[in-house]
Amino acid sequence: MLFLIPAYLSENSPIDYFAPAVKEYILKTDYFFVENEKTARKVIKFFAPEKKQADLKLFLLDKNTERKDLQEAQMLMKKGQDFGLLSEAGLPCIADPGNVMVMWCHENGVKVVPVNGPSSIIMALISSGFNGQEFTFHGYLPIEKSEKKAKIKWLENQVLTTGYSQIFMETPYRNNPLFDDLCKVLAPSSKLCIAANINDPKEEFIKTLTIKEWQKNKPELHKIPAVFVLGK
Repeated sequence: MLFLIPAYLSENSPIDYFAPAVKEYILKTDYFFVENEKTARKVIKFFAPEKKQADLKLFLLDKNTERKDLQEAQMLMKKGQDFGLLSEAGLPCIADPGNVMVMWCHENGVKVVPVNGPSSIIMALISSGFNGQEFTFHGYLPIEKSEKKAKIKWLENQVLTTGYSQIFMETPYRNNPLFDDLCKVLAPSSKLCIAANINDPKEEFIKTLTIKEWQKNKPELHKIPAVFVLGK
């Protein structure tokens, strides 16, 4: 089986935010696909501190992983070895490259077992006050200035013409420049939700304001995990 195991969104998240099944499945296997080894070890220790780190067999699965890099793990799974799949944060396979192994499992008769957990994308949306029935997640916006500006205007137009909520994110160290661009490009009446440090009991910040209001209340988002949502 392949267990799709959620990671915390904040290291300060209380353990009781998570279903007991998370620990149960971590204890079932020593074999894991991980996006980042250091992060994965911390997540495993968070949920199952009694598990021996030396026993872990971690297989890197990130955006640069090639099919040949997964062959050893796939052979083990064909022989009956259970694996866990861990993202860097939140649920595997959402804004995460783990879906390639999930598809392989479907193609090769390996059972896929999803486990309840947080998704920063969904939690930002449900906290925004925007349309949660119809929405689109866009991942990261373009880095190049003119392309980014055009994309922001296009997202705003999508909200106005379709009513769909538009969700996107940025590398944390570029959050402040993105915020500045949003304030320059979007109409003053457009509504933006910023959800930062989700699930951190002390530092969580979630607020929906018009761009005109945001211009008067600039948040400090540098190096803080955040999700942005445009809606109405």
